[in-house]
Amino acid sequence: MLGKIHLLEGDLDKAIEIYKKAVEFSPENTELLTTLGLLYLQLGIYQKAFEHLGNALTYDPTNYKAILAAGSMMQTHGDFDVALTKYRVVACAVPESPPLWNNIGMCFFGKKKYVAAISCLKRANYLAPFDWKILYNLGLVHLTMQQYASAFHFLSAAISLQPKMGELYMLLAVALTNLEDPENAKRAYAEAARLDKCQPLVNLNYAVLLYKQGEKEGALAQYQEMERSVRLLRDSGSLEFDSEMVEMAQKLGAALQVGDALVWTKPVKDAKSKHRTTSTGKAAGVQQPLGSNQALGQAMSSAAAHRKLPPGAGGTSQLTRPPSLPLEPEPAVEALHPAEASAPRREKREEDDPGVGVSSVRM
Repeated sequence: MLGKIHLLEGDLDKAIEIYKKAVEFSPENTELLTTLGLLYLQLGIYQKAFEHLGNALTYDPTNYKAILAAGSMMQTHGDFDVALTKYRVVACAVPESPPLWNNIGMCFFGKKKYVAAISCLKRANYLAPFDWKILYNLGLVHLTMQQYASAFHFLSAAISLQPKMGELYMLLAVALTNLEDPENAKRAYAEAARLDKCQPLVNLNYAVLLYKQGEKEGALAQYQEMERSVRLLRDSGSLEFDSEMVEMAQKLGAALQVGDALVWTKPVKDAKSKHRTTSTGKAAGVQQPLGSNQALGQAMSSAAAHRKLPPGAGGTSQLTRPPSLPLEPEPAVEALHPAEASAPRREKREEDDPGVGVSSVRM
């Protein structure tokens, strides 16, 4: 109970210390082992998380919470088939679990089986209509399938439940741009930039939109803001961007006649390796409470419209870490985090999944 109080206060470190002491007194208590494993999973300490979840399954092979958590870890690292095998076991124990169907849907999303993904996510949404992560994922999948009106519907619903998340506004702006409503798209981008000042993808997409609208001064301002965000991320040691995003930034810089940005000097990992790291979604750095629930890991996903710019520039980059790796609710601990998905383009998705992320969703 003391550990749960620390969780309610948001003090994960003290909660972990309490649960570690509890496990010393009751080393075979599967509930304590599972909770401790989930807390380590939320902090991104995967080795210890897997160790405690494995111990829980050793004492109780049918512990569906531990199985779901282990499956979510596999899903985060792109092992979708193995994760689905784990989820089949969970489905026998809790067939009406919203986090379970959310994760299954995002596994299909990573396998590029979008119709199956939507079917599973719709079932999750039916079981938990006020879960913003499920709505986030539905919006992301519809964006990938170029169904922009449906994407707008689900993203708007997610924003009404999670109004302080900048990434949602960015995805909404992508949908609005493709629905040929640039004025409202600008408002959505402006709100996304206000809420998330360290997400260069927001500024990049906003700059591309402004450039296409002929507002070169505004586009230049957003481009410079994007460079500032990149420098902050580089200084914090978390500089890792999708190759498409870097290429688009370089093309836009040339179109704005500002030259190649010096901030894009660090080698960029390819898309294959990108979805094996946790975003988010922030993506990995954007860990937030899931509404009324304690987040146990979040891979955020972000997306951007892929449209061609006038000569010299490029289309907006689509970078996503989708949301989706939820875990079954528990009074003090629950995880519903987006599986990582790569950025959806207008015509097709990246080779890997992904994507807080998302992007990382994540997850």
